[in-house]
Amino acid sequence: MSAKVAVLVFPGTNSETETWRICRDAGMDAHVVHWSRAATLPQYDAYVLPGGFAYEDRIRAGAVPAHDPMMDYVIEGAMRGKLVLGVCNGAQILLEAGLVPGTGELRKPTAAFTYNAPGAHFVCRHVYVKLAGDPSRCAITAALEWDELIPAWAAHGQGRLAATGDHLREIEQGGHVTFLYADEHGRVDADTTPNASALFCAGITNVQGNVLAVMPHAERDAWNFNHPDKREGSNILAPSGGARLFESMAKALA
Repeated sequence: MSAKVAVLVFPGTNSETETWRICRDAGMDAHVVHWSRAATLPQYDAYVLPGGFAYEDRIRAGAVPAHDPMMDYVIEGAMRGKLVLGVCNGAQILLEAGLVPGTGELRKPTAAFTYNAPGAHFVCRHVYVKLAGDPSRCAITAALEWDELIPAWAAHGQGRLAATGDHLREIEQGGHVTFLYADEHGRVDADTTPNASALFCAGITNVQGNVLAVMPHAERDAWNFNHPDKREGSNILAPSGGARLFESMAKALA
């Protein structure tokens, strides 16, 4: 039986449908769960927080939904070892909830995905994210290859990892950085990072490695029909490179 996965919808979430579809296509028994059904969340094996503008990004992205009652169940599940994946706004929520990097108190964030630099402009750009370090450091990435590149779309105004200098060193030395912004050849530097994110970070995991926050949308590069040139072949329903992240999560759950 496939793992039962909840795709959470907060007021303002807007990427739940494609996220649900790729979870399903990757082999997970995925279900969209709205905030009004938060009490059903304990019955799920894992949680995916999709992108959007939950609660209109009031205060700062992710700050309000981090205190939504749905997150009580997500936090409880994460503490018990359930897998949790957050994409874009979902990633921001996980940091604001203190689940990632998970080195401080819950709901007292020690790091954030904050306004892009320079200029705090919204970025909409095709990117690649490169796996940093040992794939097994995070359960969700364990089925990926060393240095694997995953295509995705960066679509955010607040995606720059920021923390104090001491905490950034703690994040780096603790192996929390899971994905780096890269180009199609795997080069990582300031030019390949669209938002000046600290440590070139595109994705970050917690201490235990069961919670993963990724800013770029891999689900928006998950099928051949996402590409006008049909780069993966003639079958428009064939999975594209972005599907790899969700396939790896499905294998971890299996």
